[in-house]
Amino acid sequence: MSFKAGETGAPLFPNLTIPILMLGTSDSTKLPWECRGLTTKPKILAVSDSRERGEQLRAQFDGVADIVIAEGMLRALARLKREEFDGVYVGAAHFQDAFQIGKLLQNERILEGMPDGVVLLDSDNTIIWGNGRLREWSGRESVIGANFYAVLGSPEILGPDFCPFHTALATGLPSSSTLRSGDNRYYRVHATPVREGDGPIQHLIVTVRDLTTEILQQQKLAAIHRAGIELANLTPDELFHMSVEDRIELLKSNILHYTKDLLNFDVVEIRLLDAETGKLEPLLAVGMEPAAAGRVLFASMQGNGVTGYVAATGKSYQCENTVEDPLFLEGSKDAKSSLTVPLILHDEVIGTFNVESPDPRAFTESDLQFLEIFTRDVANALNTLELLVAERAGTTAESVEAMHSAVALPVDDILNAAVNIMERYIGHEPEVAEHVKRILRNARDIKQVIQSVGQKMSPSQAVPQSLQHEERPLLKSKQVLVADADESVRSAAHALLERYGCIVETAHDGAEAVFMARNTLGHSGYDVIIADIRLPDMSGYDLMLKLQDVLDVVPLVLMTGYGYDPGHSIVNARRAGLPADAVLSKPFRLDQLLDTVEKIILKPKAVKQA
Repeated sequence: MSFKAGETGAPLFPNLTIPILMLGTSDSTKLPWECRGLTTKPKILAVSDSRERGEQLRAQFDGVADIVIAEGMLRALARLKREEFDGVYVGAAHFQDAFQIGKLLQNERILEGMPDGVVLLDSDNTIIWGNGRLREWSGRESVIGANFYAVLGSPEILGPDFCPFHTALATGLPSSSTLRSGDNRYYRVHATPVREGDGPIQHLIVTVRDLTTEILQQQKLAAIHRAGIELANLTPDELFHMSVEDRIELLKSNILHYTKDLLNFDVVEIRLLDAETGKLEPLLAVGMEPAAAGRVLFASMQGNGVTGYVAATGKSYQCENTVEDPLFLEGSKDAKSSLTVPLILHDEVIGTFNVESPDPRAFTESDLQFLEIFTRDVANALNTLELLVAERAGTTAESVEAMHSAVALPVDDILNAAVNIMERYIGHEPEVAEHVKRILRNARDIKQVIQSVGQKMSPSQAVPQSLQHEERPLLKSKQVLVADADESVRSAAHALLERYGCIVETAHDGAEAVFMARNTLGHSGYDVIIADIRLPDMSGYDLMLKLQDVLDVVPLVLMTGYGYDPGHSIVNARRAGLPADAVLSKPFRLDQLLDTVEKIILKPKAVKQA
């Protein structure tokens, strides 16, 4: 389509139903509507490039038309949106602009359908055209002619540009910022300058996107992350004064608080998985029916409800309608939907986290995302609590062990000295012998009291399973005598065997071992005697012969360094009845020591006497 000055043609603004478009110059002698035979005085919008030019047009059409002047096509566009006109007069200088603006209006329906706001601003931030989105957001009947910021309730500018409109006008480059309104809504604005000829930039095309949902989700994620950090965050003073049970209760209280106030879930059930049995033990249940909270569940895909399925598969499960879901087992009264996610730590399921609602399809994908993030923090908090308990238990055990190690050998020295005295005074000074026996009893009691206190200070149930010692019930309370000249061997015997409940005493040489054996008969004697094959005063074989004179049964184990036995002590001892499996080669592993001691304890007396 092309027009020449002074001609009329079909309107370029069909959506505005303007019947006449005039393109001409100021020296036209006959106005276009006169050619069309109009008899009434029309209302014409005349587009001018300056105020002076506008006054010339007003004077030219005076008496024959009601002229409204608009300086530039963009302002003309704004007037067209607000008012009705019978025609538009566009001078030749604005012909190309008119054609482009006409295209913009022809596509107005597309702009109206956009989810983002699109507005045209002048240099005073006044809205001169818009696609209506701001009208919807602000609740106003019209936003044309209003200040952009006023329409959004004078929002706070969060940056990066303090005023994107000023920046775009000043630099001629696009600029962006985020706005936050008083009702806690967030908008992203992007301003692009519109150039009209060689003059200064007077207008901006601004797109506005509502980011409220996205930013509120980000804020909620950040709040969930902060909550996760706080779940098991205890000060050193709290750690010192709180018991394990107190810390567990605090963790449960924090979980419940954040689940209700942050995630807005009122019905909560948390279960922890016993890795050995597969049983899901209840940790926390709020809003659940008592029978459901106490229900026995296992990590199984069938017969154990949604909770068992999630624990078995490690996958979250969204039950949209409990009535139609065959996996669902009743939890809270009148529950119509549920959301269950696994508690995962180091890629392993350690439990489940379940929430329920009385409304069907109550949980969204966002709820699932938030709960999965929160449960990662819950799993970490549970692990942190377990590690803190383990650390305290381990520290206590180390302290008890260190204390016991410091006392064990000196007490053994007391025992050795006491039995030596008894050997001298038995049959000669009964009163002295009785006093020495009392010393022996007291010395042995000291060691047992230390052991007993240590067990109470670090109960096994407070220690994670991975850190607990293997149970060796056969060794508990068994009395073991270790004879070796090497102090490190005697000390190690205390540390290793007493860890499993043995009562250990030591001797420096063979004579002390015999004295100790003879003077333990009053407290049932030793269950196992471990001796080096080369003691300072005799061989292991010689010790065996002397013990056979004292004891009816000699539960002896001989130790040799790297199998070295120059005096054939082991060969001779085996001939005298030492069992084949009653030999340890130093250095020996802990499991070998424990297994050998258990075998001697289990030997029938007939074999021991052979």
